[in-house]
Amino acid sequence: MLTHLHIRDFAIIDAIEIDLRTGLTVLTGETGAGKSILVDALQLAAGGRAGSEVVRHGAERTEVTATFELAGAAHELRALLEEQSIEFDDELVVRRVVTREGKSRAYLNGQQVPIGVLREAGEWFAEIHGQHEFQSLLRAAAQRQLLDTHAGAEVLASEVAQLHRERLARASDLEALATAARDRENRLDLLRHQRQELDGVAASPAELEALTAERSRLANAGKLAETARNALQWVYEADDGNAHMQASRALQALRQAASLDPAIAALVATLDEAVIRLADAGAELTRYLDSLEADPARQAQLEQRLATLESLARKHRVTIAELPAKAAEIEIELKALEGLEQNLLALEAAVSAATERWRVAARKLGTERGKAARALGTAITTRMQTLGMAGGKFVVEVRPLQIESSTPYGLEEIEFMVSANTGQPPRALAKVASGGELSRLSLAVQVTLANSIESSQSGGVCMVFDEVDSGVGGAVAEIVGRELAALGRHAQVLCVTHLPQVAALGDHHLRVSKLTDGKTTRTQITALEGAGRVEEIARMLGGIAITDTTRAHAAEMLGQGAIKPKKASGAGSSPADNGRKSRGRGR
Repeated sequence: MLTHLHIRDFAIIDAIEIDLRTGLTVLTGETGAGKSILVDALQLAAGGRAGSEVVRHGAERTEVTATFELAGAAHELRALLEEQSIEFDDELVVRRVVTREGKSRAYLNGQQVPIGVLREAGEWFAEIHGQHEFQSLLRAAAQRQLLDTHAGAEVLASEVAQLHRERLARASDLEALATAARDRENRLDLLRHQRQELDGVAASPAELEALTAERSRLANAGKLAETARNALQWVYEADDGNAHMQASRALQALRQAASLDPAIAALVATLDEAVIRLADAGAELTRYLDSLEADPARQAQLEQRLATLESLARKHRVTIAELPAKAAEIEIELKALEGLEQNLLALEAAVSAATERWRVAARKLGTERGKAARALGTAITTRMQTLGMAGGKFVVEVRPLQIESSTPYGLEEIEFMVSANTGQPPRALAKVASGGELSRLSLAVQVTLANSIESSQSGGVCMVFDEVDSGVGGAVAEIVGRELAALGRHAQVLCVTHLPQVAALGDHHLRVSKLTDGKTTRTQITALEGAGRVEEIARMLGGIAITDTTRAHAAEMLGQGAIKPKKASGAGSSPADNGRKSRGRGR
Protein backbone atom coordinates (compact mmCIF):
# COMPACT_ATOMS: atom_id res chain seq x y z
CA MET A 1 0.00 0.00 0.00
CA LEU A 2 1.24 3.50 -0.90
CA THR A 3 1.38 5.59 2.28
CA HIS A 4 3.35 8.65 1.22
CA LEU A 5 4.29 10.34 -2.06
CA HIS A 6 6.85 13.15 -2.32
CA ILE A 7 7.37 14.85 -5.69
CA ARG A 8 9.94 17.54 -6.40
CA ASP A 9 10.57 19.44 -9.66
CA PHE A 10 8.48 17.12 -11.82
CA ALA A 11 6.89 18.74 -14.91
CA ILE A 12 5.05 21.77 -13.46
CA ILE A 13 5.26 20.51 -9.87
CA ASP A 14 7.70 22.30 -7.59
CA ALA A 15 7.25 20.27 -4.40
CA ILE A 16 4.30 18.21 -3.19
CA GLU A 17 3.86 15.71 -0.36
CA ILE A 18 0.76 13.51 -0.10
CA ASP A 19 -0.29 11.09 2.64
CA LEU A 20 -2.50 8.28 1.36
CA ARG A 21 -4.70 5.66 2.98
CA THR A 22 -6.50 2.44 2.16
CA GLY A 23 -9.74 2.26 0.20
CA LEU A 24 -10.75 4.39 -2.80
CA THR A 25 -9.08 7.79 -3.11
CA VAL A 26 -10.41 10.04 -5.86
CA LEU A 27 -8.40 12.86 -7.45
CA THR A 28 -10.40 15.64 -9.07
CA GLY A 29 -9.74 19.08 -10.51
CA GLU A 30 -10.09 21.24 -13.57
CA THR A 31 -8.75 19.98 -16.88
CA GLY A 32 -5.03 20.69 -17.05
CA ALA A 33 -4.66 21.10 -13.29
CA GLY A 34 -2.13 18.26 -13.14
CA LYS A 35 -4.15 15.24 -12.02
CA SER A 36 -2.50 12.92 -14.53
CA ILE A 37 0.91 14.39 -13.69
CA LEU A 38 0.59 12.73 -10.28
CA VAL A 39 -0.04 9.42 -12.02
CA ASP A 40 2.98 10.02 -14.26
CA ALA A 41 5.12 10.69 -11.17
CA LEU A 42 3.98 7.45 -9.54
CA GLN A 43 4.64 5.65 -12.80
CA LEU A 44 8.20 7.07 -12.74
CA ALA A 45 8.67 5.75 -9.20
CA ALA A 46 7.49 2.33 -10.37
CA GLY A 47 10.22 2.14 -13.04
CA GLY A 48 8.59 3.90 -15.99
CA ARG A 49 10.67 5.42 -18.76
CA ALA A 50 11.76 9.03 -18.35
CA GLY A 51 14.01 11.57 -19.99
CA SER A 52 15.11 15.11 -19.26
CA GLU A 53 11.69 16.43 -20.34
CA VAL A 54 10.22 15.46 -16.94
CA VAL A 55 12.52 17.91 -15.10
CA ARG A 56 10.76 21.15 -14.22
CA HIS A 57 12.00 24.18 -16.15
CA GLY A 58 14.86 25.82 -14.27
CA ALA A 59 15.54 22.81 -12.02
CA GLU A 60 18.55 20.53 -12.11
CA ARG A 61 16.76 17.26 -11.44
CA THR A 62 13.43 15.58 -10.75
CA GLU A 63 12.99 13.49 -7.62
CA VAL A 64 10.04 11.23 -6.75
CA THR A 65 9.94 9.32 -3.45
CA ALA A 66 7.17 6.84 -2.69
CA THR A 67 6.77 4.95 0.59
CA PHE A 68 4.94 1.62 0.49
CA GLU A 69 3.70 -0.45 3.41
CA LEU A 70 4.75 -4.07 2.84
CA ALA A 71 1.95 -5.73 4.82
CA GLY A 72 0.19 -7.99 2.31
CA ALA A 73 2.92 -7.48 -0.29
CA ALA A 74 3.41 -10.25 -2.85
CA HIS A 75 5.89 -13.01 -2.04
CA GLU A 76 7.63 -12.26 -5.35
CA LEU A 77 8.37 -8.67 -4.26
CA ARG A 78 9.86 -9.82 -0.96
CA ALA A 79 11.92 -12.46 -2.78
CA LEU A 80 13.23 -9.81 -5.20
CA LEU A 81 14.29 -7.55 -2.33
CA GLU A 82 16.08 -10.43 -0.62
CA GLU A 83 17.76 -11.41 -3.89
CA GLN A 84 19.10 -7.84 -4.21
CA SER A 85 20.24 -7.90 -0.53
CA ILE A 86 17.92 -4.98 0.28
CA GLU A 87 17.05 -4.78 3.96
CA PHE A 88 13.37 -4.21 4.72
CA ASP A 89 10.93 -4.53 7.61
CA ASP A 90 7.43 -3.14 7.26
CA GLU A 91 7.95 -0.59 4.50
CA LEU A 92 9.72 0.04 1.22
CA VAL A 93 10.98 3.50 0.26
CA VAL A 94 11.30 3.91 -3.50
CA ARG A 95 13.27 6.87 -4.84
CA ARG A 96 13.79 7.85 -8.48
CA VAL A 97 16.01 10.71 -9.65
CA VAL A 98 16.24 12.07 -13.21
CA THR A 99 18.77 14.81 -14.01
CA ARG A 100 18.59 17.65 -16.49
CA GLU A 101 21.00 15.63 -18.70
CA GLY A 102 18.53 12.73 -18.78
CA LYS A 103 20.51 10.46 -16.46
CA SER A 104 18.37 8.33 -14.17
CA ARG A 105 19.05 6.64 -10.83
CA ALA A 106 16.82 4.40 -8.73
CA TYR A 107 16.95 3.47 -5.04
CA LEU A 108 15.11 0.88 -2.93
CA ASN A 109 15.37 1.54 0.82
CA GLY A 110 18.39 3.74 0.14
CA GLN A 111 20.26 1.15 -1.95
CA GLN A 112 20.90 2.05 -5.57
CA VAL A 113 19.52 -0.53 -8.02
CA PRO A 114 19.36 -0.86 -11.82
CA ILE A 115 16.24 0.60 -13.44
CA GLY A 116 15.32 -2.91 -14.58
CA VAL A 117 15.18 -4.08 -10.95
CA LEU A 118 13.00 -1.09 -10.01
CA ARG A 119 10.69 -1.85 -12.94
CA GLU A 120 10.42 -5.49 -11.88
CA ALA A 121 9.63 -4.47 -8.30
CA GLY A 122 7.18 -1.84 -9.55
CA GLU A 123 5.04 -4.51 -11.16
CA TRP A 124 4.35 -5.86 -7.66
CA PHE A 125 3.71 -2.66 -5.70
CA ALA A 126 1.87 -0.51 -8.29
CA GLU A 127 -0.70 -1.29 -10.98
CA ILE A 128 -1.42 1.69 -13.24
CA HIS A 129 -4.38 1.37 -15.56
CA GLY A 130 -5.20 3.88 -18.22
CA GLN A 131 -3.64 5.61 -21.18
CA HIS A 132 -0.07 4.95 -20.03
CA GLU A 133 2.77 2.65 -20.97
CA PHE A 134 2.12 0.64 -17.75
CA GLN A 135 -0.95 -1.14 -19.13
CA SER A 136 -0.27 -4.55 -17.65
CA LEU A 137 -3.54 -5.91 -18.98
CA LEU A 138 -1.96 -5.97 -22.46
CA ARG A 139 0.98 -8.15 -21.42
CA ALA A 140 0.71 -11.86 -22.15
CA ALA A 141 2.39 -12.71 -18.84
CA ALA A 142 -0.08 -10.54 -16.91
CA GLN A 143 -3.05 -12.10 -18.73
CA ARG A 144 -1.82 -15.59 -17.89
CA GLN A 145 -1.26 -14.64 -14.27
CA LEU A 146 -4.72 -13.07 -13.96
CA LEU A 147 -6.31 -16.24 -15.32
CA ASP A 148 -4.29 -18.41 -12.91
CA THR A 149 -5.36 -16.15 -10.05
CA HIS A 150 -9.02 -16.49 -11.04
CA ALA A 151 -8.56 -20.29 -11.27
CA GLY A 152 -6.81 -20.44 -7.90
CA ALA A 153 -3.99 -22.23 -9.70
CA GLU A 154 -0.97 -20.11 -8.71
CA VAL A 155 0.63 -22.98 -6.76
CA LEU A 156 0.04 -25.41 -9.61
CA ALA A 157 1.49 -22.93 -12.12
CA SER A 158 4.58 -22.57 -9.93
CA GLU A 159 4.90 -26.37 -9.76
CA VAL A 160 4.67 -26.62 -13.58
CA ALA A 161 7.45 -24.03 -13.93
CA GLN A 162 9.67 -25.94 -11.48
CA LEU A 163 9.06 -29.27 -13.24
CA HIS A 164 9.87 -27.64 -16.56
CA ARG A 165 13.22 -26.43 -15.17
CA GLU A 166 13.98 -29.93 -13.88
CA ARG A 167 13.06 -31.40 -17.28
CA LEU A 168 15.38 -28.99 -19.08
CA ALA A 169 18.22 -29.73 -16.65
CA ARG A 170 17.90 -33.49 -17.24
CA ALA A 171 17.66 -32.96 -20.99
CA SER A 172 20.80 -30.78 -20.92
CA ASP A 173 22.72 -33.51 -19.05
CA LEU A 174 21.50 -36.09 -21.57
CA GLU A 175 22.57 -33.95 -24.53
CA ALA A 176 26.04 -33.49 -23.05
CA LEU A 177 26.37 -37.23 -22.48
CA ALA A 178 25.03 -38.02 -25.95
CA THR A 179 27.61 -35.66 -27.47
CA ALA A 180 30.31 -37.48 -25.54
CA ALA A 181 28.89 -40.81 -26.73
CA ARG A 182 29.21 -39.79 -30.38
CA ASP A 183 32.98 -39.42 -29.94
CA ARG A 184 33.19 -42.31 -27.49
CA GLU A 185 35.16 -44.84 -29.56
CA ASN A 186 37.80 -42.36 -30.74
CA ARG A 187 38.13 -41.01 -27.23
CA LEU A 188 38.44 -44.50 -25.75
CA ASP A 189 41.24 -45.40 -28.21
CA LEU A 190 43.11 -42.23 -27.30
CA LEU A 191 42.71 -42.71 -23.56
CA ARG A 192 43.78 -46.36 -23.69
CA HIS A 193 46.88 -45.40 -25.67
CA GLN A 194 47.69 -42.68 -23.14
CA ARG A 195 47.17 -45.06 -20.25
CA GLN A 196 49.54 -47.57 -21.87
CA GLU A 197 52.16 -44.86 -22.32
CA LEU A 198 51.93 -43.76 -18.71
CA ASP A 199 51.46 -47.20 -17.19
CA GLY A 200 54.63 -48.07 -15.25
CA VAL A 201 56.47 -45.03 -16.66
CA ALA A 202 55.26 -42.23 -14.50
CA ALA A 203 57.63 -41.68 -11.58
CA SER A 204 56.62 -41.06 -8.00
CA PRO A 205 58.03 -37.91 -6.35
CA ALA A 206 60.60 -39.98 -4.36
CA GLU A 207 61.71 -41.94 -7.43
CA LEU A 208 61.98 -38.78 -9.50
CA GLU A 209 64.18 -37.17 -6.85
CA ALA A 210 66.45 -40.26 -6.74
CA LEU A 211 66.74 -40.41 -10.56
CA THR A 212 67.64 -36.74 -10.77
CA ALA A 213 70.29 -37.06 -8.05
CA GLU A 214 71.85 -40.16 -9.66
CA ARG A 215 72.03 -38.51 -13.08
CA SER A 216 73.76 -35.50 -11.58
CA ARG A 217 76.29 -37.75 -9.78
CA LEU A 218 77.18 -39.79 -12.87
CA ALA A 219 77.41 -36.73 -15.08
CA ASN A 220 79.88 -35.08 -12.66
CA ALA A 221 81.85 -38.22 -11.65
CA GLY A 222 85.28 -36.80 -12.65
CA LYS A 223 84.96 -33.61 -10.68
CA LEU A 224 83.52 -35.44 -7.68
CA ALA A 225 86.39 -38.02 -7.73
CA GLU A 226 89.06 -35.32 -7.86
CA THR A 227 87.49 -33.50 -4.93
CA ALA A 228 87.17 -36.71 -2.90
CA ARG A 229 90.83 -37.75 -3.59
CA ASN A 230 92.14 -34.36 -2.48
CA ALA A 231 90.05 -34.53 0.66
CA LEU A 232 91.36 -38.06 1.38
CA GLN A 233 94.96 -36.87 1.04
CA TRP A 234 94.41 -33.92 3.39
CA VAL A 235 92.49 -35.92 5.94
CA TYR A 236 94.35 -39.26 6.01
CA GLU A 237 96.85 -40.26 3.29
CA ALA A 238 99.34 -37.40 2.68
CA ASP A 239 102.86 -38.29 3.89
CA ASP A 240 103.84 -34.73 4.69
CA GLY A 241 101.36 -34.27 7.52
CA ASN A 242 97.71 -35.14 6.98
CA ALA A 243 95.06 -34.16 9.50
CA HIS A 244 94.91 -37.60 11.08
CA MET A 245 98.72 -37.70 11.57
CA GLN A 246 98.86 -34.23 13.08
CA ALA A 247 95.96 -34.93 15.43
CA SER A 248 97.59 -38.20 16.57
CA ARG A 249 100.83 -36.39 17.41
CA ALA A 250 98.93 -33.78 19.41
CA LEU A 251 97.07 -36.53 21.27
CA GLN A 252 100.35 -38.26 22.21
CA ALA A 253 101.81 -35.03 23.58
CA LEU A 254 98.77 -34.28 25.67
CA ARG A 255 98.78 -37.74 27.18
CA GLN A 256 102.32 -37.21 28.36
CA ALA A 257 101.45 -33.82 29.88
CA ALA A 258 98.32 -35.06 31.60
CA SER A 259 100.41 -36.47 34.46
CA LEU A 260 101.67 -32.95 35.11
CA ASP A 261 98.26 -31.19 35.10
CA PRO A 262 94.96 -33.08 35.59
CA ALA A 263 93.09 -30.31 33.72
CA ILE A 264 94.63 -31.54 30.45
CA ALA A 265 92.89 -34.94 30.85
CA ALA A 266 89.58 -33.46 29.56
CA LEU A 267 91.32 -32.25 26.41
CA VAL A 268 92.76 -35.69 25.82
CA ALA A 269 89.29 -37.25 25.58
CA THR A 270 88.10 -34.61 23.07
CA LEU A 271 91.16 -34.97 20.83
CA ASP A 272 90.99 -38.75 21.03
CA GLU A 273 87.43 -38.63 19.60
CA ALA A 274 88.60 -36.29 16.81
CA VAL A 275 91.36 -38.71 15.79
CA ILE A 276 88.85 -41.57 15.57
CA ARG A 277 86.45 -39.43 13.48
CA LEU A 278 89.24 -38.40 11.10
CA ALA A 279 90.07 -42.09 10.56
CA ASP A 280 86.37 -42.82 9.89
CA ALA A 281 86.22 -39.92 7.41
CA GLY A 282 89.22 -41.35 5.55
CA ALA A 283 87.51 -44.75 5.30
CA GLU A 284 84.28 -43.16 4.01
CA LEU A 285 86.16 -41.14 1.39
CA THR A 286 87.87 -44.30 0.22
CA ARG A 287 84.56 -46.12 -0.18
CA TYR A 288 83.03 -43.09 -1.98
CA LEU A 289 85.93 -43.05 -4.47
CA ASP A 290 85.40 -46.75 -5.13
CA SER A 291 81.69 -46.08 -5.91
CA LEU A 292 82.53 -43.39 -8.46
CA GLU A 293 83.76 -45.75 -11.05
CA ALA A 294 82.44 -44.70 -14.49
CA ASP A 295 79.27 -46.55 -15.65
CA PRO A 296 78.38 -45.28 -19.15
CA ALA A 297 75.59 -47.85 -19.54
CA ARG A 298 73.87 -46.78 -16.34
CA GLN A 299 74.20 -43.13 -17.28
CA ALA A 300 72.64 -43.76 -20.71
CA GLN A 301 69.81 -45.68 -19.06
CA LEU A 302 69.12 -42.78 -16.69
CA GLU A 303 69.19 -40.21 -19.50
CA GLN A 304 66.75 -42.28 -21.53
CA ARG A 305 64.38 -42.69 -18.58
CA LEU A 306 64.33 -38.99 -17.78
CA ALA A 307 63.98 -38.03 -21.46
CA THR A 308 60.94 -40.27 -21.72
CA LEU A 309 59.37 -38.63 -18.67
CA GLU A 310 60.07 -35.13 -19.99
CA SER A 311 58.55 -36.02 -23.37
CA LEU A 312 55.37 -37.38 -21.76
CA ALA A 313 55.11 -34.31 -19.53
CA ARG A 314 55.29 -31.98 -22.55
CA LYS A 315 52.74 -34.09 -24.43
CA HIS A 316 50.22 -33.91 -21.59
CA ARG A 317 51.09 -30.28 -20.73
CA VAL A 318 52.05 -31.06 -17.15
CA THR A 319 55.26 -31.27 -15.14
CA ILE A 320 57.07 -34.60 -14.65
CA ALA A 321 55.91 -34.60 -11.02
CA GLU A 322 52.27 -34.27 -12.18
CA LEU A 323 52.37 -37.35 -14.46
CA PRO A 324 51.00 -39.76 -11.81
CA ALA A 325 48.00 -37.48 -11.23
CA LYS A 326 47.44 -37.30 -14.98
CA ALA A 327 47.47 -41.08 -15.20
CA ALA A 328 44.82 -41.26 -12.45
CA GLU A 329 42.68 -38.68 -14.29
CA ILE A 330 42.84 -40.71 -17.50
CA GLU A 331 41.82 -43.84 -15.61
CA ILE A 332 38.74 -42.09 -14.16
CA GLU A 333 37.64 -40.84 -17.59
CA LEU A 334 38.18 -44.28 -19.08
CA LYS A 335 35.89 -45.87 -16.49
CA ALA A 336 33.24 -43.20 -17.09
CA LEU A 337 33.30 -43.74 -20.86
CA GLU A 338 33.30 -47.49 -20.52
CA GLY A 339 30.11 -47.14 -18.43
CA LEU A 340 28.65 -44.47 -20.73
CA GLU A 341 26.05 -46.70 -22.32
CA GLN A 342 24.57 -47.58 -18.96
CA ASN A 343 24.63 -43.92 -17.89
CA LEU A 344 22.88 -42.92 -21.12
CA LEU A 345 20.06 -45.36 -20.47
CA ALA A 346 19.67 -44.09 -16.91
CA LEU A 347 19.59 -40.45 -18.04
CA GLU A 348 17.11 -41.18 -20.83
CA ALA A 349 14.84 -42.75 -18.23
CA ALA A 350 15.28 -39.72 -15.95
CA VAL A 351 14.41 -37.30 -18.79
CA SER A 352 11.36 -39.37 -19.71
CA ALA A 353 10.18 -39.43 -16.09
CA ALA A 354 10.74 -35.67 -15.64
CA THR A 355 8.88 -34.95 -18.88
CA GLU A 356 5.95 -37.08 -17.82
CA ARG A 357 5.74 -35.40 -14.39
CA TRP A 358 5.79 -31.99 -16.08
CA ARG A 359 3.22 -33.06 -18.70
CA VAL A 360 0.79 -34.41 -16.08
CA ALA A 361 1.00 -31.18 -14.05
CA ALA A 362 0.78 -29.03 -17.19
CA ARG A 363 -2.33 -30.85 -18.41
CA LYS A 364 -3.94 -30.44 -15.01
CA LEU A 365 -3.10 -26.73 -15.12
CA GLY A 366 -4.54 -26.52 -18.64
CA THR A 367 -7.80 -28.07 -17.46
CA GLU A 368 -8.07 -25.57 -14.61
CA ARG A 369 -7.31 -22.71 -17.00
CA GLY A 370 -9.94 -23.90 -19.48
CA LYS A 371 -12.68 -23.93 -16.82
CA ALA A 372 -11.57 -20.60 -15.36
CA ALA A 373 -11.30 -18.97 -18.81
CA ARG A 374 -14.97 -19.59 -19.53
CA ALA A 375 -16.04 -18.33 -16.09
CA LEU A 376 -13.80 -15.25 -16.25
CA GLY A 377 -14.95 -14.38 -19.77
CA THR A 378 -18.60 -14.64 -18.75
CA ALA A 379 -18.11 -12.55 -15.58
CA ILE A 380 -16.24 -9.76 -17.38
CA THR A 381 -18.70 -9.78 -20.29
CA THR A 382 -21.51 -9.26 -17.77
CA ARG A 383 -19.70 -6.32 -16.20
CA MET A 384 -18.97 -4.78 -19.61
CA GLN A 385 -22.71 -4.34 -20.18
CA THR A 386 -22.92 -1.99 -17.19
CA LEU A 387 -19.62 -0.17 -17.84
CA GLY A 388 -20.56 1.63 -21.04
CA MET A 389 -19.75 -1.25 -23.39
CA ALA A 390 -23.22 -2.72 -24.00
CA GLY A 391 -23.15 -5.54 -26.54
CA GLY A 392 -19.46 -6.13 -25.92
CA LYS A 393 -18.00 -9.55 -25.26
CA PHE A 394 -14.86 -10.64 -23.41
CA VAL A 395 -13.20 -13.94 -24.26
CA VAL A 396 -10.22 -15.59 -22.58
CA GLU A 397 -8.68 -17.70 -25.31
CA VAL A 398 -6.64 -20.73 -24.26
CA ARG A 399 -4.64 -22.00 -27.24
CA PRO A 400 -2.76 -25.31 -26.94
CA LEU A 401 0.92 -25.46 -27.84
CA GLN A 402 2.97 -28.31 -29.20
CA ILE A 403 5.14 -30.13 -26.63
CA GLU A 404 8.27 -28.96 -28.45
CA SER A 405 7.31 -25.29 -28.16
CA SER A 406 5.97 -25.38 -24.63
CA THR A 407 7.14 -22.91 -22.01
CA PRO A 408 7.66 -23.03 -18.25
CA TYR A 409 4.11 -21.71 -18.03
CA GLY A 410 2.36 -24.79 -19.39
CA LEU A 411 1.03 -26.28 -22.59
CA GLU A 412 -1.03 -23.32 -23.74
CA GLU A 413 -0.82 -19.62 -24.38
CA ILE A 414 -3.38 -17.22 -22.95
CA GLU A 415 -4.78 -14.21 -24.76
CA PHE A 416 -7.53 -11.80 -23.77
CA MET A 417 -9.89 -11.09 -26.66
CA VAL A 418 -12.64 -8.47 -26.78
CA SER A 419 -15.48 -7.45 -29.04
CA ALA A 420 -16.53 -3.89 -28.25
CA ASN A 421 -19.77 -4.03 -30.26
CA THR A 422 -22.50 -6.55 -31.00
CA GLY A 423 -21.82 -8.76 -34.02
CA GLN A 424 -18.09 -8.11 -34.18
CA PRO A 425 -15.75 -11.10 -33.67
CA PRO A 426 -13.45 -10.89 -30.65
CA ARG A 427 -9.95 -9.63 -31.42
CA ALA A 428 -6.78 -9.20 -29.39
CA LEU A 429 -7.31 -6.70 -26.58
CA ALA A 430 -4.41 -4.46 -27.67
CA LYS A 431 -5.86 -4.07 -31.17
CA VAL A 432 -9.43 -3.08 -30.44
CA ALA A 433 -9.67 -1.42 -27.02
CA SER A 434 -9.43 2.36 -26.75
CA GLY A 435 -7.76 3.96 -23.76
CA GLY A 436 -11.01 4.51 -21.87
CA GLU A 437 -12.32 1.05 -22.74
CA LEU A 438 -9.04 -0.52 -21.66
CA SER A 439 -9.26 1.26 -18.31
CA ARG A 440 -12.81 0.02 -17.74
CA LEU A 441 -11.86 -3.50 -18.84
CA SER A 442 -8.98 -3.39 -16.36
CA LEU A 443 -11.44 -2.34 -13.70
CA ALA A 444 -13.83 -5.16 -14.64
CA VAL A 445 -11.03 -7.73 -14.50
CA GLN A 446 -9.70 -6.55 -11.15
CA VAL A 447 -13.15 -6.35 -9.52
CA THR A 448 -14.02 -9.82 -10.84
CA LEU A 449 -10.82 -11.25 -9.40
CA ALA A 450 -11.31 -9.48 -6.07
CA ASN A 451 -14.83 -10.86 -5.80
CA SER A 452 -13.89 -14.39 -6.91
CA ILE A 453 -11.32 -15.08 -4.22
CA GLU A 454 -11.16 -14.25 -0.55
CA SER A 455 -7.87 -12.37 -0.81
CA SER A 456 -6.78 -11.30 -4.24
CA GLN A 457 -3.18 -10.75 -5.25
CA SER A 458 -4.05 -7.07 -5.55
CA GLY A 459 -4.30 -6.81 -1.78
CA GLY A 460 -0.77 -5.49 -1.39
CA VAL A 461 -0.75 -3.39 -4.56
CA CYS A 462 -1.55 0.27 -5.07
CA MET A 463 -3.95 0.32 -8.04
CA VAL A 464 -4.25 3.51 -10.07
CA PHE A 465 -7.00 4.21 -12.61
CA ASP A 466 -6.45 7.29 -14.74
CA GLU A 467 -9.79 8.60 -16.12
CA VAL A 468 -11.30 5.12 -16.08
CA ASP A 469 -14.65 6.89 -16.60
CA SER A 470 -13.59 8.51 -19.87
CA GLY A 471 -16.47 8.61 -22.39
CA VAL A 472 -19.22 7.60 -19.97
CA GLY A 473 -21.75 9.44 -17.87
CA GLY A 474 -25.01 9.14 -16.00
CA ALA A 475 -25.86 5.74 -14.60
CA VAL A 476 -22.78 4.10 -16.17
CA ALA A 477 -20.54 6.57 -14.39
CA GLU A 478 -22.15 5.68 -11.05
CA ILE A 479 -21.68 1.97 -11.77
CA VAL A 480 -18.00 2.61 -12.53
CA GLY A 481 -17.72 4.41 -9.21
CA ARG A 482 -19.38 1.57 -7.34
CA GLU A 483 -17.07 -0.97 -8.99
CA LEU A 484 -14.06 1.13 -7.94
CA ALA A 485 -15.42 1.38 -4.42
CA ALA A 486 -15.93 -2.40 -4.36
CA LEU A 487 -12.36 -2.91 -5.48
CA GLY A 488 -11.25 -0.50 -2.75
CA ARG A 489 -12.48 -2.99 -0.17
CA HIS A 490 -9.77 -5.41 -1.34
CA ALA A 491 -6.98 -3.05 -2.40
CA GLN A 492 -5.77 0.52 -2.24
CA VAL A 493 -7.26 2.34 -5.25
CA LEU A 494 -6.41 5.79 -6.63
CA CYS A 495 -8.69 7.13 -9.35
CA VAL A 496 -8.31 10.27 -11.43
CA THR A 497 -11.85 11.28 -12.41
CA HIS A 498 -13.84 14.16 -13.88
CA LEU A 499 -17.25 12.70 -13.04
CA PRO A 500 -19.07 13.64 -9.81
CA GLN A 501 -20.83 10.25 -9.77
CA VAL A 502 -17.43 8.58 -9.31
CA ALA A 503 -15.94 11.22 -7.01
CA ALA A 504 -18.89 11.00 -4.63
CA LEU A 505 -18.22 7.30 -4.00
CA GLY A 506 -14.62 7.72 -2.85
CA ASP A 507 -13.46 6.97 0.68
CA HIS A 508 -11.04 9.90 0.41
CA HIS A 509 -10.99 12.93 -1.87
CA LEU A 510 -8.01 14.96 -3.13
CA ARG A 511 -8.49 18.10 -5.23
CA VAL A 512 -5.73 19.10 -7.65
CA SER A 513 -5.64 22.75 -8.69
CA LYS A 514 -3.32 24.90 -10.76
CA LEU A 515 -2.65 28.51 -9.78
CA THR A 516 -0.71 31.11 -11.74
CA ASP A 517 0.28 34.73 -11.26
CA GLY A 518 1.21 35.20 -14.89
CA LYS A 519 4.86 34.42 -14.26
CA THR A 520 4.86 31.09 -12.51
CA THR A 521 2.45 28.18 -12.31
CA ARG A 522 1.77 26.41 -9.03
CA THR A 523 0.06 23.04 -8.56
CA GLN A 524 -1.71 22.48 -5.27
CA ILE A 525 -3.33 19.37 -3.73
CA THR A 526 -6.00 19.71 -1.07
CA ALA A 527 -7.50 16.89 0.99
CA LEU A 528 -11.27 17.42 1.17
CA GLU A 529 -13.93 16.52 3.71
CA GLY A 530 -17.26 17.94 4.77
CA ALA A 531 -18.19 21.25 3.17
CA GLY A 532 -15.03 21.32 1.11
CA ARG A 533 -15.97 18.05 -0.53
CA VAL A 534 -19.55 19.18 -1.14
CA GLU A 535 -18.21 22.31 -2.85
CA GLU A 536 -15.94 20.26 -5.16
CA ILE A 537 -18.73 17.84 -6.15
CA ALA A 538 -20.96 20.87 -6.79
CA ARG A 539 -18.26 22.38 -9.02
CA MET A 540 -18.10 19.12 -11.00
CA LEU A 541 -21.91 19.13 -11.34
CA GLY A 542 -22.46 22.78 -12.13
CA GLY A 543 -21.13 25.39 -14.47
CA ILE A 544 -19.48 28.72 -13.79
CA ALA A 545 -21.96 29.67 -11.06
CA ILE A 546 -22.61 27.13 -8.29
CA THR A 547 -26.09 27.44 -6.84
CA ASP A 548 -27.56 26.21 -3.58
CA THR A 549 -29.49 23.64 -5.62
CA THR A 550 -26.25 22.32 -7.04
CA ARG A 551 -24.76 22.13 -3.56
CA ALA A 552 -27.82 20.30 -2.29
CA HIS A 553 -27.49 17.81 -5.15
CA ALA A 554 -23.82 17.34 -4.32
CA ALA A 555 -24.63 16.75 -0.65
CA GLU A 556 -27.30 14.24 -1.66
CA MET A 557 -24.80 12.36 -3.86
CA LEU A 558 -22.29 12.23 -1.02
CA GLY A 559 -25.00 10.95 1.28
CA GLN A 560 -25.76 8.15 -1.14
CA GLY A 561 -22.06 7.43 -1.41
CA ALA A 562 -21.91 7.09 2.36
CA ILE A 563 -23.75 3.75 2.18
CA LYS A 564 -20.26 2.24 2.48
CA PRO A 565 -19.73 2.40 6.26
CA LYS A 566 -16.02 1.60 5.96
CA LYS A 567 -13.78 4.34 7.31
CA ALA A 568 -10.34 3.49 5.93
CA SER A 569 -7.34 3.90 8.11
CA GLY A 570 -3.77 4.39 7.08
CA ALA A 571 -1.00 6.90 6.70
CA GLY A 572 -1.53 10.61 7.02
CA SER A 573 -3.43 12.79 9.49
CA SER A 574 -7.14 13.51 9.23
CA PRO A 575 -7.98 16.55 7.09
CA ALA A 576 -10.07 19.40 8.40
CA ASP A 577 -13.82 19.60 7.75
CA ASN A 578 -13.56 22.19 4.99
CA GLY A 579 -10.50 20.70 3.33
CA ARG A 580 -6.79 20.81 4.08
CA LYS A 581 -3.99 21.64 1.70
CA SER A 582 -1.32 19.00 1.36
CA ARG A 583 2.18 19.81 2.52
CA GLY A 584 4.20 21.60 -0.12
CA ARG A 585 3.25 23.17 -3.41
CA GLY A 586 4.02 22.83 -7.08
CA ARG A 587 4.91 25.20 -9.86
